[in-house]
Amino acid sequence: MADTPKPITAASAVGDWLKHPEGAAALREFLAAGGFDETVLAPVSSLPLQQLVTMSQGRLPQSVVDDLVATVNGGVMPTEDAAPATGWRERVVEGRFEGRTIVVTGAASGIGRATASRIVREGGRVIAADLAEERLTALAAELGEESVVSVAADIVRGEDVDRIVAAAGPRIDGLANIAGIVDDFSPLHEVSDELWRRVFAVNVDGMFRLTRAVLPSMLEAGSGSIVNVASEAALRGNAAGAAYTASKHAVVGITRNAAFMYGPHGIRVNAVAPGGVATGMGADGRTSEFGRGRTGDFLRLIPPVATAEHLAASITFLLSDDGVNISGAVLPSDGGWSVQ
Repeated sequence: MADTPKPITAASAVGDWLKHPEGAAALREFLAAGGFDETVLAPVSSLPLQQLVTMSQGRLPQSVVDDLVATVNGGVMPTEDAAPATGWRERVVEGRFEGRTIVVTGAASGIGRATASRIVREGGRVIAADLAEERLTALAAELGEESVVSVAADIVRGEDVDRIVAAAGPRIDGLANIAGIVDDFSPLHEVSDELWRRVFAVNVDGMFRLTRAVLPSMLEAGSGSIVNVASEAALRGNAAGAAYTASKHAVVGITRNAAFMYGPHGIRVNAVAPGGVATGMGADGRTSEFGRGRTGDFLRLIPPVATAEHLAASITFLLSDDGVNISGAVLPSDGGWSVQ
């Protein structure tokens, strides 16, 4: 007699849904209504079904996921205890950032938000910087205003960089340069001056100015940890357009030079290179037909995408004393994409 399938919930991986008799049928029916089949779910097979709500940026409402869960469980919403989440689970290290102040850019959403959240839950104080003031307010309300100092700021603007540093106070123990933008996959002959300037302004110039501004505090303290978010595009030439690729190669260069320059002063500088991440981050408007045509076959080799929490685990590892003997490293946090 066959075993009865265990209940599945929104916390169950998409791959587990596709292995479940009722779950697979429900997902296929939902996808077919939109003109898709289950192959579109291959890149997210390891993620919880719930993560698709975040990834869709409003196109997949929570009510649809709730309806799917209820449908496959006979109209009853099972408890998470009945079907615990599978795969990786975040393990918070209590007190890892106790007494430390960490500046996090891009903190209102995605990887930045997940990183800020983990630092606070591990005892740290976060200076959360982002353009999205309302989302920052919500972050502070969720994590506690005593632990999160929100600074609505554009790191491209020098005066906003000054406000971020002033909000941190006299001691800054860490900096996570996470804010960034992507390009439209344009190859070099199509890149406009405006696109080039915009991508470099955020990904390179803003990161450079904020890092320059926090270093005096770290030099005075004789310690500090800086983590820059590079990209898979910093490791290869076939993951993005010319502007984004060049900007992330620049991030790696700054990381390595700073690690060399400041190592004797107790300051560690590293970079994390994400692959596909379920943040909803993407280019606004059109993408280059030439660029997409050239990179498409390579991008289809991307391993299943990660969650923002996966990247936060890599970033906080390097920020913390757990990374004590690591500096000048570029850590691919990409599910093995970089070895293909």
